[in-house]
Amino acid sequence: MSEKNRDGKRTARERLAVEREKQKAAEKRRRTLIVGASVVCVLGLAAVIGVVAANSGKNKSSSSAGPVVAPSGAQGKDGLAIPVGKDGARSTLTVWEDFRCPACQAFEAAYRPTLHELTDAGKLRIEYHLVRLIDGNLGGTGSLRAANAAACAQDAGKFRDYHDTLYANQPKETDDAFATNAKLITLAGKVSGLDTPAYRRCVDGGTHDSWVNRSQKAFQSGGFTGTPTVLLGGKNIYQDQSMTPAKLKQMVEAADRG
Repeated sequence: MSEKNRDGKRTARERLAVEREKQKAAEKRRRTLIVGASVVCVLGLAAVIGVVAANSGKNKSSSSAGPVVAPSGAQGKDGLAIPVGKDGARSTLTVWEDFRCPACQAFEAAYRPTLHELTDAGKLRIEYHLVRLIDGNLGGTGSLRAANAAACAQDAGKFRDYHDTLYANQPKETDDAFATNAKLITLAGKVSGLDTPAYRRCVDGGTHDSWVNRSQKAFQSGGFTGTPTVLLGGKNIYQDQSMTPAKLKQMVEAADRG
């Protein structure tokens, strides 16, 4: 083999090695970004237990805040699921979420148009489970207060609109603005017909606080580790890096066709 050919092969091998290193570096950056986005709202179980215990004597909204009152139309085990969509839909999406959670807001922003389209068409039913994960991780009561306010909106038949309004006006994760009932009632004014005396009594009285706490316990005992947890057919599609709104729509429409 000529010296020229040997140099050419050596150069090709070197270029290939450099390209492989570039690909490895790009894949490492991709994994880092995925992990970073996925752990925004992760359950620190010891922190949750410690903070809730520490606050139980301070806040009226503790786990002993009165009887468990499920919102109107709640379904599932212990009445912990707020349904959106028709009961006869062939696909059911189960969503565990926290209104203070930025990852939940990101999911909603990306998937909301598709979820609305599919539920309005009767092809998808969503079961929302409201939890107070961020309250435990960062302290405060904004997750609880917002979840109670959303449950009160369910009593008024306005859950989906208020649910979307909360995410559209979500404060920074470290800002416990949702802990103020007045803030939540002000946001209710953005939903036609929601801000009524009955709604205000429900929000100010913490009618569904114990129900939210029960949902939080179900979240922990279910072995879930972060929000949002989004299940379709028992599979957490939020962890599927290939999932997109378009792919979800295809899956639901395929199931609807049978």
